[in-house]
Amino acid sequence: MISSREVIENLDKLIPNPKCELNYTKDYELLMATVLSAQSTDKRVNMVTEELFKYSLSDIANMDKKDLENIIRPVGTYSRKSFYLQEIAKHLLKDYDGVVPNDRNYLETLPGVGRKTVNVVVSNLFNDPAIAVDTHVERVSKRLELAKEYDDVLIVEEKLMKTFPKELWSKLHHQLVLFGRYTCKSQKPECESCPFKTKCKHKKI
Repeated sequence: MISSREVIENLDKLIPNPKCELNYTKDYELLMATVLSAQSTDKRVNMVTEELFKYSLSDIANMDKKDLENIIRPVGTYSRKSFYLQEIAKHLLKDYDGVVPNDRNYLETLPGVGRKTVNVVVSNLFNDPAIAVDTHVERVSKRLELAKEYDDVLIVEEKLMKTFPKELWSKLHHQLVLFGRYTCKSQKPECESCPFKTKCKHKKI
């Protein structure tokens, strides 16, 4: 059994200064990039947003849908995501003069924006403690037995919040994402270099 203290200490050694790997310079850009990252990679999203973010929020809201689809096509499900982006832009412009508010309830009403996306946004933009459970966080949490195999993402989030101090949630989220992305990978995990290899039941060595 791996203790919460071991998780914290080892992740602090391995990933002492974690940060979001999505590129953005404006608050709405992080929101849109996170929406685009669903079923895609941050690397691919950053490639797409390099072009997308040349346009203002108003430009995106009023852009021809086909033009927008062509820009974001590499991230997949581009037709649905283009609709989300334009609706998000329109809502933000109408309701908050284009600014992303620190209002979880409001953000969750936006098309294509779920709990995971909101957790990423409030954590990075407003320093609100939050744990966003993406595919990496879910996988690592289950492999380290911080959650059960059959737990859904909400249960995983609740268990992580109960296990770790609130002031560590946001940092831990990024650490788990990066650990899952580069070490505890879905396919061919780097078990030899894993600090948890002596206790992990999922080790492949």
